[in-house]
Amino acid sequence: MRMAQLYSENTSNHERLKPRKKTIRFLLDYSKALKIMPVQSILFETFIN
Repeated sequence: MRMAQLYSENTSNHERLKPRKKTIRFLLDYSKALKIMPVQSILFETFIN
């Protein structure tokens, strides 16, 4: 199954998925700190804090 189909699929348990604000903040901060730099054919992942 393709990722786009998986995430756009309507599920019946969407009401039970209520993440805490702390969880949302953690994920947002994590995504802001992650930098992916392509160098030739290699991807370097770094965390900038």
